[in-house]
Amino acid sequence: MILPDVLRAAAQHYGGCTAVRDDEGDLTWAETADRVARTAGVLAQHGLQPDERFGVIMLNGFRTAELFWAGYWMGCVPVPVNWRLAPGEMADILDDAGVKFVIVDAAFAAMLGEPPLDKWAAGALRHGPPDGDGPYPNIETALADAAPVAPHASGENDDALILYTGGTTGRSKGVRLSHRNIVANAGQNGYALGIRYGDVWVHAAPMFHSADLIGNSPTLMGGGHVYLPQFSGANFLAAVERHRPTATVLPPTMLRMVMDDAAFEQSDTSSLRLIYYGSSPMAEGWIRDAMAKFPGAQICQGYGLTETAPILTVLDDASHRAAIESGDPTRLRSAGRPVPEVWLRIADQDGNETAPGEGGEVLARGPNVMNGYHNLPDETAAALQDGWFHTGDVGYLDDEGYLYLLDRKKDMVITGGENVYTTEVEAALYKHPGVLEAAVVGVPDDKTGEALFAVVVVKDGEQLDEQAMIAHCREHIGGYKIPRRYDFIDAMPKNAMGKILKNELRRTYGVRR
Repeated sequence: MILPDVLRAAAQHYGGCTAVRDDEGDLTWAETADRVARTAGVLAQHGLQPDERFGVIMLNGFRTAELFWAGYWMGCVPVPVNWRLAPGEMADILDDAGVKFVIVDAAFAAMLGEPPLDKWAAGALRHGPPDGDGPYPNIETALADAAPVAPHASGENDDALILYTGGTTGRSKGVRLSHRNIVANAGQNGYALGIRYGDVWVHAAPMFHSADLIGNSPTLMGGGHVYLPQFSGANFLAAVERHRPTATVLPPTMLRMVMDDAAFEQSDTSSLRLIYYGSSPMAEGWIRDAMAKFPGAQICQGYGLTETAPILTVLDDASHRAAIESGDPTRLRSAGRPVPEVWLRIADQDGNETAPGEGGEVLARGPNVMNGYHNLPDETAAALQDGWFHTGDVGYLDDEGYLYLLDRKKDMVITGGENVYTTEVEAALYKHPGVLEAAVVGVPDDKTGEALFAVVVVKDGEQLDEQAMIAHCREHIGGYKIPRRYDFIDAMPKNAMGKILKNELRRTYGVRR
């Protein structure tokens, strides 16, 4: 289960099939495998050796994918960097990972000339169209004369990729994913989602994020790929019309942007047969909208973490539709059932397994669970215990094996001795028709130790205040769960996948954790 074998199999079995659909021109799997082997040759010419790491600061694109595969091919470890971070944060990641050099595209070439990233300018490479301008040697122009290299004999448990977590609960950590982790989850997702020959995946999620790994599932079946360099609703719709992809993964906020785009009604989205959303559950109204606007598509949800490469559970289309048709939306709040070869258990504070319906920490085991955190042995030991990965999420399993997430352990608020799951409070807030987005955090309180603080984005044209929200919440949740303090803001702080950054909210509102 090593990634070079996946690519070689694609070239052997589907060599003449389209691997990439791109505005620059299409590529077959045979051509893609050849370009990957030659890209590995260029990297080797610049001194990269097996087991070494290299940084990647690039927009989505087929060349970005080729760099990842070239690393897998030659036994090296790509480290994609979130280009939305501040330069100092990016430099911290490159330093922590100990990369040999950095590869950029034209959009970020100038960035390396400015401190604190300027230390990486020496030896940097660029990857882009051969006629593109910019500093640093261009890999593309060297490909024609580069000799392909043979694949390295990596072990399936060797590190293949290091992804730095989004930092929603604290400072980013480098997650070491092995060849086995990535290949296993590609197969697990492919089975759970029904990926088949002929599917074409549009990479809308940023490729520095673990969600993009789901796109490896079509590769196992000789499917094609479309890469979206910059996401917007209009860009997504244009790519669907031009390249006719069949499947994608989008967080709810990005899916909402597509559905609300002015070009939607005039766009032909009929090629899409699978819309996979993740990062967080989606409101019932949004699910109904997605079913209406994409009548030919299956709607599925996935739950996972970077540490699990990334998917653990899937709520399939049939479960979505059964919940809608029954009039009982409870199942829509579920994260689904485990994908094949994943085991889940719910543990209480003493590590004992809980009964169905009883909450505790979600523990996971499977071939997709990470090797550990880079340079963090203590954190690795805390996360991986007795063969189980401790997710840090709180949830429960029902009698049918569906997982329901209650909260992150750090997001649970203990107020006046009562445990309150902020997701439950947020669900109540979202039932108000004037609420666009909501998040709840705990803040220090002299009387109760912690108090619930709600941050709300109001829909255009609506007006809300604290008293209106308190009165609304009384209809849906117990009094001790109702936030008494609010702030109404224009936009939430979010990561690249549209997930609300509660650690930023805690810093803003003075929470000490």
